[in-house]
Amino acid sequence: MRNKLTNELAVCGLNAVKALGETHPERINRFFLREDRLPLFTKLCKNLAEWKRPYKLCDDEELERVCKSNRHQGVAAMIDEPPVEGLSQEDLDTWAREGKTGLLLCAVGNDHNLGAIVRSAAFFDVSYVVLSDADEAAQLTTSAYRVAEGGMEHVEFRKLKNTPGFLKSAAKSLLIIGADHRARLRIRDLKAVVGEHGVGRPGIALVMGNEETGLSPEIKEHCTSLVRIPGSGVMESLNVAQAATLFLHEIYEL
Repeated sequence: MRNKLTNELAVCGLNAVKALGETHPERINRFFLREDRLPLFTKLCKNLAEWKRPYKLCDDEELERVCKSNRHQGVAAMIDEPPVEGLSQEDLDTWAREGKTGLLLCAVGNDHNLGAIVRSAAFFDVSYVVLSDADEAAQLTTSAYRVAEGGMEHVEFRKLKNTPGFLKSAAKSLLIIGADHRARLRIRDLKAVVGEHGVGRPGIALVMGNEETGLSPEIKEHCTSLVRIPGSGVMESLNVAQAATLFLHEIYEL
């Protein structure tokens, strides 16, 4: 939940707050925790005290008021609302040169989907998660942080205003894989697709679309390859977060 008066965001959930405290404790402005959680956060509380930033022992009721959720798991940290910078040419050059994997998310639906995708992205060593400016639902929210289970601290977020335009340019240096449940190629064909790209591991951009509408024709046009996850046909497609996990595992194993 975002505090509109202070432009702060509540990060709650045990794993999310632990990851934040271990990697970016300096980002925490205020910290609230239940007494039974204190042994897990002694070092963080000591650091906050040294930085003259408040922390408070409180009950579940107060924690729920702070983060506007009963899924706080006994901890809540208030941080400045995280800015998301635009994807730069320097980012793109590094992405391609170092053979990194990145995710481009085109209207993936909601912040719960985003959080689940980020959890998988961190697990499979994804460097960039790129959000569309046009996607008002999939944003860095309290729910996204909680569902990501700490993954937010291990990926870099960027944003794009013109996804088709970016893909047209990026296709010169990256392998663009579009997830499309009607594609001819299957996920098992990814190794061959990458092999056709040339010597060495290329930088890869995996493009995921909306569960209901998929990728737009304009975006499909600029993908190097469109790939699907085969199934029984009983269901047309997977949840976008489930599909992203399968694709990222396959790419990680290349």
